Amino acid sequence: MYRFRQFFGALTARINDRDEQVLARLLTPPQVALFRRMARNDQRHSLNVCATLRQAGYEDPALLTAALLHDAGKAAGHIRLWQRALSVLLRRWAPKLLHWLERGTWHASTSFFKAPWWRRGFVVNRLHPRLGARWAVEAGCSPTTLDLIRRHEGPIQQTKTDQDWRLAALQRADGVN
Repeated sequence: MYRFRQFFGALTARINDRDEQVLARLLTPPQVALFRRMARNDQRHSLNVCATLRQAGYEDPALLTAALLHDAGKAAGHIRLWQRALSVLLRRWAPKLLHWLERGTWHASTSFFKAPWWRRGFVVNRLHPRLGARWAVEAGCSPTTLDLIRRHEGPIQQTKTDQDWRLAALQRADGVN
């Protein structure tokens, strides 16, 4: 049922005036431009992740910026809704098949994908943390934010440093949204 609500929410995603105020308060103009490159459903998801963190008491600007931009790399190529849904299911039930679908490369200098057209969305999904971090550098994000974007899909580490705590918080908020 959760995944059904998530799928329907992606189809009906909206951004309101309060969301625009959050963006203006937390992001610089180049970062807002990067945020706007994302699909509307990714924008809504990122705003929800940020809201979840704020409701839990987090106000660290680097963490909240990472929450808003953690999926910016998905703008590198159109990830169709069916590919997103299938990725979630395969990650749980057939990870080897998902790994095969995600095989491919992206060449930053040409923005060219080396993968069959029907697999490009899967490749983007796999590479989006690295791509998003690359674009976040260009948007002037802090090293802390860049690290969180780059590592947000990785395994949850033992929380030893402040950065590990931030990453764990981002991953939890991402997971519930």
